[in-house]
Amino acid sequence: MSTLRIPTAKVFQPLIEPSRYKGAYGGRGSGKSHFFAELLVETCIAEPGTRAVCIREIQQSLRDSSKRLIEDKIQALKVGALFDVQDKIIKTPGDGVILFTGMQDHNAETIKSLEGCGRAWIEEAQSLSARSLALLRPTIRKDGSEIWASWNATRKDDAIDEFLRANKPNGAIVVKANWRDNPWFPQVLDKERLLDLERYPDRYDHIWEGEYARAFEGAYFAKELALARQQKRITNVSADPVLPVKAFFDLGGSGASADSMAIWIAQFVAREIRVLDYIEGRGQPLAYYVRELRKRGWGEVQCVLPHDGVNENNVTGKRYQDHVEESGFDVEVIKNQGKGAAMMRLEAARRLFPSIWFNEATTEDGRNTLGFYHEKEHEKLGVGLGPEHDWSSHCADAFGLMCVSYEQPEPNKASWAQPSAKWVV
Repeated sequence: MSTLRIPTAKVFQPLIEPSRYKGAYGGRGSGKSHFFAELLVETCIAEPGTRAVCIREIQQSLRDSSKRLIEDKIQALKVGALFDVQDKIIKTPGDGVILFTGMQDHNAETIKSLEGCGRAWIEEAQSLSARSLALLRPTIRKDGSEIWASWNATRKDDAIDEFLRANKPNGAIVVKANWRDNPWFPQVLDKERLLDLERYPDRYDHIWEGEYARAFEGAYFAKELALARQQKRITNVSADPVLPVKAFFDLGGSGASADSMAIWIAQFVAREIRVLDYIEGRGQPLAYYVRELRKRGWGEVQCVLPHDGVNENNVTGKRYQDHVEESGFDVEVIKNQGKGAAMMRLEAARRLFPSIWFNEATTEDGRNTLGFYHEKEHEKLGVGLGPEHDWSSHCADAFGLMCVSYEQPEPNKASWAQPSAKWVV
């Protein structure tokens, strides 16, 4: 009997040991996907009859899956005689199988088809939703079963980051791997890395060093945020006790599949906007944000809601405005800006950015999210289609609402937006 020998980078060696949860995160060129593909091939040979599934959040076709990489590993390891590569699946030794699926296509009933799987590998796991992770974990339930994840971190509150990094389960094995950890890092890729370092420093740390995304190529506010830091407008900003404070909302909803809710806390002082705090959550009830406002010392803010603040809640039949007012807050609703509202908010924010100051410690997550807000591009024509509606747009919409509110005529604005001598920087 021949022995299968697979050279393994030192950084991945802890992942060879058995564990319910295994994760590898980091930047491009680290070999994360190659390691898990090889480990899956090895497992299917060592444990005949293994049923495995390779998962992505969205898989529109097998071209979006890990199937081609696994096929390449089967050939490279010269074990093709043991596998039967078919159009949609790969049959493995001992009547086992490797399946490929997108979690977005499943619900509580259809996910049961994966209950017999002993291995589940989530590729591009930063895109996995909290809903999908909650469906998957109890489904992979065989004794000795394992769930693997490989990803390049985007945000701290990505479901996989919260689960495997912020609140790592006991016994889970998680490693960070970057290009320098790859003994076989190719020279051509190193040239690409150095080119990104030279030309695109804002995105380099995310792409190559596995850091959270702070800016996206073509992001609307990337230059404005960089200039704010250069001009030291990202600093220690305290609330003026004399002036009112406002909380600007972009409304989400409750439930695992709901959009995020974003809240910027700010004061308007003459020609300046002083941004004091940022709150964001996903799938939480409104009571969560009320508690969070009070916990952070914003129990007396005026809450400014977008036009859909007057929409009725499908469950309670009440408007968001009603719920917030019943929680003890004064509420203002900004009227519907009509067609092109997203671009109106964007342009207002660009005009006002030179006059915006950020409290550094409490607005980091919001600033990082703003740095990702970008234009959607037509896949074939390469033309811009306006702001992309993704995880960053809720933060940007609330920020834009703040700017629109500052610019709109208010009879009493002059009385509460005067300069104050009590501002600590």
